[in-house]
Amino acid sequence: MALDADLILVGGGLANGLLALRLRQQRPDLRLLVLEQGDTLGGNHTWSFHQHDLTPAQHRWLEPMVGKRWPGYEVIFPDLQRRLGSGYASIFSERFHQYLMPELSDGVRLRTSVASVEPQRVRLGSGDILQAGAVINGRGVRRTDQLALGFQKFLGQELRLQQPHGLREPIIMDASVAQHDGYRFVYVLPLSADTLLIEDTYYADGATVAPDSLRDNIASYASTRGWAIAEVLREEQGVLPIVLSGDLPAFWEEARGVPQTGLSAALFHPTTGYSLPDAVRLADHLIALDRWDATSLFEAIRDYSLAQWRQRGFFRLLNRMLFMAGPADRRWAVMQRFYRLREPLIQRFYAANLTTRDRLRIVSGKPPVPLGEALRALAAHDLHRKDYR
Repeated sequence: MALDADLILVGGGLANGLLALRLRQQRPDLRLLVLEQGDTLGGNHTWSFHQHDLTPAQHRWLEPMVGKRWPGYEVIFPDLQRRLGSGYASIFSERFHQYLMPELSDGVRLRTSVASVEPQRVRLGSGDILQAGAVINGRGVRRTDQLALGFQKFLGQELRLQQPHGLREPIIMDASVAQHDGYRFVYVLPLSADTLLIEDTYYADGATVAPDSLRDNIASYASTRGWAIAEVLREEQGVLPIVLSGDLPAFWEEARGVPQTGLSAALFHPTTGYSLPDAVRLADHLIALDRWDATSLFEAIRDYSLAQWRQRGFFRLLNRMLFMAGPADRRWAVMQRFYRLREPLIQRFYAANLTTRDRLRIVSGKPPVPLGEALRALAAHDLHRKDYR
């Protein structure tokens, strides 16, 4: 039977979109097909990253999709306000779609539902079957019992204000706000002189989002800052996994030989939930492959994911500290203490590239949570095997 494509990417989100782009640029011999159930690639999202997360070469190929860059950012806590001079940037899904569509040309099918995926076959919602040398699933978080998760949940609104806001750089954490439902902070991106993206964000035990409550919180925050809202231009919301512990080999066994990308490959920053740097790195890792059959591709991505998992155990330890040690309305103290550290360490933290000395520096000194609970959290590396709530 003739193949419909050499490679079918199921899901047109960030990870699959970037991979398709890099393959079109570096491996034009491969016939690609991206299947996306929505009307656009990328959906309705904002993806941000720090300057030091990527190499200069990665910045160059990503640049056409970047919607906004800033020279620094600010964090605010009850006892700390600090500006950091590390560059920060965002990609907005509208621009992501506009750039990728002509690059991928006829290799994209929008408004296409998928019923099931196999390593070399896709069954569409219509019942039609597509065959490929390999199929990649990149449709977000997979249901699993192999990972113990907390959640970063948020609702964001892009707002046009009645007057200029005067904000020059992002506030990536304002934890001076009232604390409830876990560690809460507000995230603000200045997009133009009179437009902002404001997100109400929670590190919470549960994944449920109460949209009306979060909308009220955003309006209240804007009012507190003296920003009168003229119009809500756009709204987005999401729930990101924050991994506390897990059995990643078993997680990959559940994929049944289907290559995975992005969140479905457990490729995201364990503590921040940022996914763009890992999506960029995976795309660059894969374009160097010599073999693109389903088995080789599955093994290459699985092994890469497992290597990242082994290197990032310290972040899962920190996550347990954040979620399990001390009262929920004091979780901000963990992050406030972290942001007192030296800026190069903070840069390496976001890039998931901590040194041994960095790790020791982060956990040294008096913990900002009760010592007994901190020790319990440090030792709880098998939460996925029990009901820890």
